[in-house]
Amino acid sequence: MSIQILRDIRGLRVQVIHANDVEGQQLVDHLKRIGCVVETTWPPPSAYAENADLVLLSVDQEDRDTLHKLTRSHSERAPTVIAIVGYENPSTLALVLESGALAVVERPIKPFGLLTQITLARSLWLERKEQARRIRKLERKVTSMQQIQKAKAILMGSHGISEDEAYQSIRRQAMAKRISMEEMAVAIINASELLNFRPDSV
Repeated sequence: MSIQILRDIRGLRVQVIHANDVEGQQLVDHLKRIGCVVETTWPPPSAYAENADLVLLSVDQEDRDTLHKLTRSHSERAPTVIAIVGYENPSTLALVLESGALAVVERPIKPFGLLTQITLARSLWLERKEQARRIRKLERKVTSMQQIQKAKAILMGSHGISEDEAYQSIRRQAMAKRISMEEMAVAIINASELLNFRPDSV
């Protein structure tokens, strides 16, 4: 995975949110030498570029309000963020934490160490993404199990059969209809709720 991250840095789509000054241009030039595809944005926008894989974000107190809006605009596909800071005071650190930055580059920006910070940040970002994927998968599995359990209880109660017989019944029906057991369970639950529906008395 580590080697792949290094390979993927070439061609990485990077949004640099930094003033258009000498330091900003040097940063852009170095990123291009690394092999990144760079887009510059200034002043700070209200949202990250939709196609950005990585954002290098200049964190300055004078842009505090704009940065608040920017860092709260995270979409489901939020990019990897690296903060660029010139001070280590509490308010600046609060902005860095709020941005969700996974690495920090100090001013004055030096080419040495930048590749390391990008690699570490991307590695952490990919790990978090994989963890989130696993959590979603587990949540779906738990939901599926709960629905199947509920459907089994319905069949056991309405037909007087055992838990295993109820499970096999759901399985057979799902196979016959070429749908998942979860979908079959939901259909059974919905049908049961419809049959047991009692309109409110007027």
